[in-house]
Amino acid sequence: MAYETEHHEIQYCFPAINSSCIKEKRSRHEYNIMYVFFSLLSAWTVFLNLLVIISISHFKKLHTPTNLIILSLAVADMLIGLIVIPIEAIKQNETCWFFGETFCGVFINTLGLLLSASLCNLVLIAVDRYVAVCCPLQYLQKITTTKTLMSIVLCWFCSSAYNTAIVINNGYFDTFHRTDVCYGECPYLMSFAWRASDLILSFVSPCIVIITLYLRIFYVAQRQVKVINLLLKTGKSIMEDTLKKKSESKAALTLGIIVTVHLLCWIPFYILSLSGSKVNAAIMSKFLTWTLYVNSGLNPIVYALFYPWFKKAIKYILTLRLCKPASSRVDIFNDYHK
Repeated sequence: MAYETEHHEIQYCFPAINSSCIKEKRSRHEYNIMYVFFSLLSAWTVFLNLLVIISISHFKKLHTPTNLIILSLAVADMLIGLIVIPIEAIKQNETCWFFGETFCGVFINTLGLLLSASLCNLVLIAVDRYVAVCCPLQYLQKITTTKTLMSIVLCWFCSSAYNTAIVINNGYFDTFHRTDVCYGECPYLMSFAWRASDLILSFVSPCIVIITLYLRIFYVAQRQVKVINLLLKTGKSIMEDTLKKKSESKAALTLGIIVTVHLLCWIPFYILSLSGSKVNAAIMSKFLTWTLYVNSGLNPIVYALFYPWFKKAIKYILTLRLCKPASSRVDIFNDYHK
Protein backbone atom coordinates (compact mmCIF):
# COMPACT_ATOMS: atom_id res chain seq x y z
CA MET A 1 0.00 0.00 0.00
CA ALA A 2 1.27 3.46 -0.83
CA TYR A 3 2.06 6.08 1.75
CA GLU A 4 0.41 9.32 0.57
CA THR A 5 1.42 12.78 1.78
CA GLU A 6 -0.91 15.74 2.10
CA HIS A 7 -0.24 16.37 -1.61
CA HIS A 8 -1.09 12.74 -2.43
CA GLU A 9 2.48 12.04 -3.48
CA ILE A 10 3.70 8.47 -3.31
CA GLN A 11 6.73 7.96 -1.07
CA TYR A 12 9.32 5.27 -1.79
CA CYS A 13 11.76 3.54 0.55
CA PHE A 14 14.67 4.44 -1.77
CA PRO A 15 13.52 7.26 -4.11
CA ALA A 16 16.71 7.11 -6.22
CA ILE A 17 16.14 3.44 -7.14
CA ASN A 18 13.51 2.51 -9.72
CA SER A 19 12.73 -0.86 -8.14
CA SER A 20 12.25 0.62 -4.66
CA CYS A 21 9.39 -0.56 -2.46
CA ILE A 22 6.52 1.82 -1.76
CA LYS A 23 6.00 2.99 1.81
CA GLU A 24 2.81 2.00 3.54
CA LYS A 25 0.45 4.69 4.78
CA ARG A 26 0.80 5.26 8.52
CA SER A 27 -0.62 8.05 10.69
CA ARG A 28 1.60 9.63 13.34
CA HIS A 29 -0.76 8.47 16.10
CA GLU A 30 -0.69 4.87 14.90
CA TYR A 31 3.07 5.09 14.41
CA ASN A 32 3.68 6.15 18.04
CA ILE A 33 1.26 3.61 19.54
CA MET A 34 2.91 0.74 17.66
CA TYR A 35 6.40 1.72 18.81
CA VAL A 36 5.26 2.02 22.44
CA PHE A 37 3.58 -1.41 22.26
CA PHE A 38 6.57 -3.12 20.66
CA SER A 39 8.97 -1.49 23.13
CA LEU A 40 6.92 -2.68 26.10
CA LEU A 41 6.62 -6.17 24.61
CA SER A 42 10.38 -6.36 24.07
CA ALA A 43 11.16 -5.14 27.61
CA TRP A 44 8.56 -7.50 29.14
CA THR A 45 9.94 -10.53 27.29
CA VAL A 46 13.57 -9.77 28.11
CA PHE A 47 12.92 -8.94 31.77
CA LEU A 48 10.80 -11.99 32.62
CA ASN A 49 13.04 -14.48 30.84
CA LEU A 50 16.09 -12.86 32.43
CA LEU A 51 14.51 -13.58 35.83
CA VAL A 52 14.22 -17.26 34.85
CA ILE A 53 17.84 -17.34 33.64
CA ILE A 54 19.20 -15.68 36.79
CA SER A 55 17.10 -17.91 39.08
CA ILE A 56 18.21 -21.20 37.56
CA SER A 57 21.83 -20.07 37.10
CA HIS A 58 22.26 -18.70 40.64
CA PHE A 59 20.53 -21.19 42.94
CA LYS A 60 22.35 -24.52 43.11
CA LYS A 61 19.17 -26.34 44.16
CA LEU A 62 17.77 -25.54 40.71
CA HIS A 63 20.69 -27.10 38.82
CA THR A 64 18.67 -30.10 37.61
CA PRO A 65 18.44 -31.57 34.08
CA THR A 66 14.84 -30.34 33.71
CA ASN A 67 15.72 -26.80 34.74
CA LEU A 68 18.71 -26.74 32.38
CA ILE A 69 16.31 -27.28 29.49
CA ILE A 70 14.01 -24.57 30.87
CA LEU A 71 17.10 -22.32 31.06
CA SER A 72 17.88 -23.03 27.39
CA LEU A 73 14.28 -22.23 26.44
CA ALA A 74 14.43 -18.99 28.44
CA VAL A 75 17.64 -17.96 26.63
CA ALA A 76 15.94 -18.45 23.25
CA ASP A 77 12.87 -16.51 24.40
CA MET A 78 14.98 -13.68 25.85
CA LEU A 79 16.95 -13.33 22.58
CA ILE A 80 13.66 -13.13 20.68
CA GLY A 81 12.69 -10.20 22.91
CA LEU A 82 16.14 -8.62 22.69
CA ILE A 83 16.85 -9.04 18.96
CA VAL A 84 13.87 -10.25 16.93
CA ILE A 85 11.06 -8.10 18.37
CA PRO A 86 12.88 -4.71 18.06
CA ILE A 87 14.05 -5.39 14.48
CA GLU A 88 10.68 -6.80 13.47
CA ALA A 89 9.02 -3.74 15.03
CA ILE A 90 11.14 -1.38 12.94
CA LYS A 91 10.42 -3.44 9.84
CA GLN A 92 6.70 -3.43 10.61
CA ASN A 93 6.41 0.25 11.51
CA GLU A 94 8.69 1.77 8.89
CA THR A 95 7.32 -0.63 6.22
CA CYS A 96 10.80 -0.60 4.65
CA TRP A 97 13.98 -2.60 5.26
CA PHE A 98 16.86 -0.13 5.64
CA PHE A 99 19.51 -2.56 6.94
CA GLY A 100 20.70 -4.04 3.63
CA GLU A 101 20.37 -7.47 2.08
CA THR A 102 23.27 -9.03 4.05
CA PHE A 103 21.70 -8.16 7.38
CA CYS A 104 18.38 -9.42 6.00
CA GLY A 105 19.94 -12.85 5.64
CA VAL A 106 21.49 -12.64 9.11
CA PHE A 107 18.17 -11.60 10.65
CA ILE A 108 16.19 -14.39 8.96
CA ASN A 109 18.87 -16.87 10.06
CA THR A 110 18.75 -15.62 13.66
CA LEU A 111 14.96 -15.71 13.72
CA GLY A 112 14.88 -19.27 12.38
CA LEU A 113 17.59 -20.37 14.81
CA LEU A 114 15.74 -19.06 17.88
CA LEU A 115 12.37 -20.48 16.83
CA SER A 116 13.87 -23.86 15.94
CA ALA A 117 15.86 -23.99 19.19
CA SER A 118 12.67 -23.23 21.16
CA LEU A 119 10.81 -26.11 19.52
CA CYS A 120 13.80 -28.41 19.98
CA ASN A 121 13.86 -27.54 23.69
CA LEU A 122 10.17 -28.45 23.93
CA VAL A 123 11.01 -31.90 22.55
CA LEU A 124 13.76 -32.27 25.18
CA ILE A 125 11.31 -31.25 27.90
CA ALA A 126 8.81 -33.86 26.70
CA VAL A 127 11.48 -36.58 26.71
CA ASP A 128 12.67 -35.55 30.19
CA ARG A 129 9.16 -35.62 31.64
CA TYR A 130 8.37 -38.93 29.92
CA VAL A 131 11.33 -40.66 31.58
CA ALA A 132 10.60 -38.98 34.95
CA VAL A 133 6.94 -40.05 35.04
CA CYS A 134 6.95 -43.33 33.11
CA CYS A 135 10.39 -44.68 34.12
CA PRO A 136 11.08 -43.06 37.51
CA LEU A 137 13.49 -45.76 38.73
CA GLN A 138 15.71 -45.25 35.67
CA TYR A 139 15.53 -41.46 35.57
CA LEU A 140 18.79 -40.74 37.42
CA GLN A 141 20.69 -43.15 35.17
CA LYS A 142 19.14 -42.07 31.86
CA ILE A 143 18.84 -38.32 32.42
CA THR A 144 22.07 -36.87 33.78
CA THR A 145 23.32 -33.28 33.79
CA THR A 146 26.08 -34.13 31.30
CA LYS A 147 23.70 -35.85 28.88
CA THR A 148 21.25 -32.96 29.15
CA LEU A 149 23.94 -30.35 28.43
CA MET A 150 25.13 -32.35 25.41
CA SER A 151 21.54 -32.58 24.14
CA ILE A 152 21.04 -28.82 24.52
CA VAL A 153 24.30 -28.02 22.69
CA LEU A 154 23.36 -30.46 19.90
CA CYS A 155 19.91 -28.87 19.72
CA TRP A 156 21.35 -25.37 19.17
CA PHE A 157 24.02 -26.60 16.73
CA CYS A 158 21.52 -28.49 14.54
CA SER A 159 19.11 -25.54 14.58
CA SER A 160 21.92 -23.20 13.49
CA ALA A 161 23.15 -25.48 10.68
CA TYR A 162 19.62 -26.13 9.42
CA ASN A 163 18.59 -22.46 9.27
CA THR A 164 21.90 -21.42 7.70
CA ALA A 165 21.20 -23.93 4.92
CA ILE A 166 17.71 -22.45 4.44
CA VAL A 167 19.02 -18.87 4.21
CA ILE A 168 21.82 -19.73 1.76
CA ASN A 169 19.74 -21.97 -0.50
CA ASN A 170 16.83 -19.52 -0.70
CA GLY A 171 19.02 -16.53 -1.62
CA TYR A 172 18.38 -14.32 1.40
CA PHE A 173 21.80 -12.68 1.01
CA ASP A 174 20.79 -11.53 -2.49
CA THR A 175 17.23 -10.41 -1.71
CA PHE A 176 17.33 -6.96 -3.31
CA HIS A 177 18.38 -8.39 -6.69
CA ARG A 178 15.43 -10.78 -7.00
CA THR A 179 12.83 -9.95 -9.65
CA ASP A 180 9.93 -10.91 -7.36
CA VAL A 181 11.05 -8.62 -4.50
CA CYS A 182 11.16 -4.83 -4.52
CA TYR A 183 14.25 -2.97 -3.29
CA GLY A 184 13.90 -2.32 0.46
CA GLU A 185 12.03 -5.47 1.45
CA CYS A 186 13.11 -8.43 3.60
CA PRO A 187 10.34 -11.00 3.13
CA TYR A 188 10.18 -14.59 4.37
CA LEU A 189 10.72 -16.34 1.04
CA MET A 190 11.18 -20.09 0.69
CA SER A 191 10.74 -22.39 -2.27
CA PHE A 192 7.91 -24.91 -2.08
CA ALA A 193 10.37 -27.78 -1.60
CA TRP A 194 11.98 -26.02 1.37
CA ARG A 195 8.58 -25.08 2.86
CA ALA A 196 7.44 -28.70 2.61
CA SER A 197 10.63 -30.08 4.15
CA ASP A 198 10.59 -27.39 6.84
CA LEU A 199 7.00 -28.30 7.69
CA ILE A 200 7.97 -31.95 8.20
CA LEU A 201 11.32 -31.44 9.95
CA SER A 202 10.57 -28.34 12.04
CA PHE A 203 6.91 -28.84 12.90
CA VAL A 204 5.13 -32.11 12.08
CA SER A 205 7.84 -34.47 13.37
CA PRO A 206 8.51 -32.58 16.64
CA CYS A 207 4.75 -32.23 17.23
CA ILE A 208 4.17 -35.96 16.76
CA VAL A 209 6.97 -36.75 19.23
CA ILE A 210 5.75 -34.21 21.80
CA ILE A 211 2.06 -35.14 21.59
CA THR A 212 2.78 -38.89 21.69
CA LEU A 213 5.01 -38.56 24.76
CA TYR A 214 2.58 -36.32 26.63
CA LEU A 215 -0.39 -38.59 25.93
CA ARG A 216 1.59 -41.39 27.51
CA ILE A 217 2.67 -39.13 30.40
CA PHE A 218 -0.88 -38.07 31.27
CA TYR A 219 -2.13 -41.65 31.00
CA VAL A 220 0.48 -42.86 33.50
CA ALA A 221 -0.02 -39.78 35.71
CA GLN A 222 -3.75 -40.41 35.83
CA ARG A 223 -3.17 -43.97 37.02
CA GLN A 224 -0.78 -42.71 39.71
CA VAL A 225 -3.35 -40.20 40.97
CA LYS A 226 -5.94 -42.98 41.26
CA VAL A 227 -3.53 -45.11 43.29
CA ILE A 228 -2.74 -42.20 45.64
CA ASN A 229 -6.44 -41.41 46.14
CA LEU A 230 -7.16 -45.07 46.85
CA LEU A 231 -4.43 -45.18 49.49
CA LEU A 232 -5.80 -42.03 51.11
CA LYS A 233 -9.34 -43.43 51.24
CA THR A 234 -8.23 -46.72 52.77
CA GLY A 235 -6.12 -44.88 55.36
CA LYS A 236 -2.88 -46.46 54.22
CA SER A 237 0.38 -44.55 54.47
CA ILE A 238 1.77 -42.98 51.33
CA MET A 239 5.39 -43.82 50.72
CA GLU A 240 7.95 -41.18 49.77
CA ASP A 241 8.32 -42.75 46.31
CA THR A 242 4.59 -42.27 45.67
CA LEU A 243 4.80 -38.61 46.70
CA LYS A 244 7.74 -38.16 44.36
CA LYS A 245 5.69 -39.60 41.48
CA LYS A 246 2.92 -37.12 42.28
CA SER A 247 5.46 -34.30 42.23
CA GLU A 248 6.82 -35.44 38.86
CA SER A 249 3.28 -35.61 37.46
CA LYS A 250 2.60 -32.04 38.63
CA ALA A 251 5.80 -30.85 36.96
CA ALA A 252 4.80 -32.68 33.77
CA LEU A 253 1.39 -30.94 33.84
CA THR A 254 3.00 -27.50 34.24
CA LEU A 255 5.45 -28.06 31.41
CA GLY A 256 2.64 -29.60 29.35
CA ILE A 257 0.77 -26.27 29.57
CA ILE A 258 3.87 -24.49 28.23
CA VAL A 259 4.17 -26.98 25.37
CA THR A 260 0.45 -26.67 24.52
CA VAL A 261 0.55 -22.85 24.43
CA HIS A 262 3.69 -23.02 22.28
CA LEU A 263 2.12 -25.39 19.77
CA LEU A 264 -1.08 -23.34 19.55
CA CYS A 265 1.06 -20.38 18.51
CA TRP A 266 3.14 -22.43 16.08
CA ILE A 267 0.25 -23.98 14.14
CA PRO A 268 -0.98 -20.72 12.51
CA PHE A 269 2.63 -19.66 11.90
CA TYR A 270 3.32 -22.76 9.82
CA ILE A 271 0.01 -22.52 8.00
CA LEU A 272 1.18 -19.07 6.98
CA SER A 273 4.60 -20.26 5.83
CA LEU A 274 2.98 -22.78 3.49
CA SER A 275 0.61 -20.25 1.99
CA GLY A 276 3.35 -18.28 0.23
CA SER A 277 4.42 -14.63 0.11
CA LYS A 278 1.09 -13.17 -1.06
CA VAL A 279 -0.72 -14.08 2.12
CA ASN A 280 2.24 -12.79 4.13
CA ALA A 281 1.20 -9.23 3.18
CA ALA A 282 -2.19 -9.57 4.89
CA ILE A 283 -2.97 -8.02 8.28
CA MET A 284 -4.03 -11.39 9.69
CA SER A 285 -0.69 -12.96 8.80
CA LYS A 286 1.15 -10.18 10.64
CA PHE A 287 -1.07 -10.70 13.68
CA LEU A 288 -0.42 -14.46 13.73
CA THR A 289 3.32 -13.94 13.33
CA TRP A 290 3.36 -11.55 16.28
CA THR A 291 1.37 -14.08 18.30
CA LEU A 292 4.37 -16.37 17.94
CA TYR A 293 6.69 -13.66 19.30
CA VAL A 294 4.33 -12.82 22.17
CA ASN A 295 4.52 -16.47 23.25
CA SER A 296 8.16 -15.89 24.29
CA GLY A 297 6.92 -13.69 27.13
CA LEU A 298 4.24 -16.10 28.33
CA ASN A 299 6.39 -18.96 29.64
CA PRO A 300 7.67 -17.10 32.74
CA ILE A 301 4.04 -16.32 33.65
CA VAL A 302 3.30 -20.06 33.65
CA TYR A 303 6.33 -20.63 35.91
CA ALA A 304 5.11 -17.91 38.28
CA LEU A 305 1.62 -19.47 38.46
CA PHE A 306 2.70 -23.07 39.03
CA TYR A 307 6.24 -23.00 40.48
CA PRO A 308 6.51 -21.66 44.08
CA TRP A 309 10.31 -21.77 43.79
CA PHE A 310 10.17 -19.24 40.93
CA LYS A 311 8.11 -16.82 43.03
CA LYS A 312 10.66 -17.11 45.84
CA ALA A 313 13.56 -16.66 43.40
CA ILE A 314 11.97 -13.46 42.05
CA LYS A 315 11.75 -12.06 45.60
CA TYR A 316 15.43 -12.79 46.14
CA ILE A 317 16.37 -11.12 42.85
CA LEU A 318 14.21 -8.00 43.20
CA THR A 319 15.24 -7.42 46.83
CA LEU A 320 18.94 -7.85 45.86
CA ARG A 321 19.41 -10.66 48.39
CA LEU A 322 21.41 -12.49 45.71
CA CYS A 323 24.36 -10.32 46.72
CA LYS A 324 24.49 -11.87 50.18
CA PRO A 325 27.18 -14.50 50.88
CA ALA A 326 26.13 -18.12 50.25
CA SER A 327 22.80 -17.00 48.75
CA SER A 328 23.28 -19.55 45.97
CA ARG A 329 22.99 -22.35 48.56
CA VAL A 330 19.60 -21.20 49.87
CA ASP A 331 16.94 -23.94 49.92
CA ILE A 332 14.79 -22.33 47.25
CA PHE A 333 12.16 -25.06 47.56
CA ASN A 334 11.68 -24.55 51.32
CA ASP A 335 9.23 -27.39 51.78
CA TYR A 336 7.72 -26.79 48.33
CA HIS A 337 7.55 -29.60 45.84
CA LYS A 338 8.04 -29.19 42.12
